[in-house]
Amino acid sequence: MNKITQLFGIQYPLIQAGMIWCSGWELASAVSNAGGLGIIGSGSMYPEILEEHVIKCKEATNKPFAVNLPMLYPDIDKHIATIIKHKVPIVFTSAGNPKTWTKHLKEHGIIVVHVVSSVKFALKAEQAGVDAIVAEGFEAGGHNGKDETTTFCLIPMVKEAITIPLIAAGGIGTGKGMLAAMNLGADAVQIGSRFVATPESSAHQNFKNTVVEAKEGDTMLTLKELTPVRLLKNAFFNQVADAYANKKTVEDLKKLLGRGRAKKGMFEGDLTEGELEIGQIAGLIHEVKPAQEVVAEIISEYKTTRTAQNEEKFTF
Repeated sequence: MNKITQLFGIQYPLIQAGMIWCSGWELASAVSNAGGLGIIGSGSMYPEILEEHVIKCKEATNKPFAVNLPMLYPDIDKHIATIIKHKVPIVFTSAGNPKTWTKHLKEHGIIVVHVVSSVKFALKAEQAGVDAIVAEGFEAGGHNGKDETTTFCLIPMVKEAITIPLIAAGGIGTGKGMLAAMNLGADAVQIGSRFVATPESSAHQNFKNTVVEAKEGDTMLTLKELTPVRLLKNAFFNQVADAYANKKTVEDLKKLLGRGRAKKGMFEGDLTEGELEIGQIAGLIHEVKPAQEVVAEIISEYKTTRTAQNEEKFTF
């Protein structure tokens, strides 16, 4: 049996990423009901909002689901109290030290997965006692690694270094991509950007439409001095680029970013002044479709491609 499906109690080794402003209870429950693992992205939620989403997710699915917990969140202790209170079975931690909360969560019977972007931090996460690791390559949207290691290189390097289950993320949005990642050593894949363009995503329709229209080269990793993030190129991105060109300070960048840029862009649909986080795989996303269809298509393509690997072009 697959290590991740066994660990999480799910049908397919396919995880929907917990993206801020995009991953609420509707998306998480839809992906879980389709056989994957849905994740509520708590980084954009006040404690009472997270509790509401967890309750609604439990009502909408009897399958396992998870909460993504950015360690930088100011009220993280309140989020953890909600997770424990409502017996959320799985937590994905990110953007911080996994040692801080892993032991506490596991003492309450919660499976802990940590997101990393390098071999160094994968080893630290394993030492902290997490149950599995997400290794996220440079192609990913949202928060990213500073070293710009691509998924194709990162996954086999992390696989070589750790002994616990490995989930690949970054630049994966198709069944063929899923198969490639698993051939490189991953036990499962985590997919974010493809699930932004679904009716169940809480992203604004303007943002969804922009993702569908995106082409190769329309995103770029930036703001490494703060938190590395991959953005669609728009007026706000151009302001960031100008700031770098004029050698602005980190404080200047913080002031430019301000508060609520991500909410303004992805949740409220301001395509000019908003921060639009998405992965490079956006160039392969051509329509908005239900999460259930997305899961079904990815798994079908994965199985078809795996079966076809004995065709002529694979024979030497």
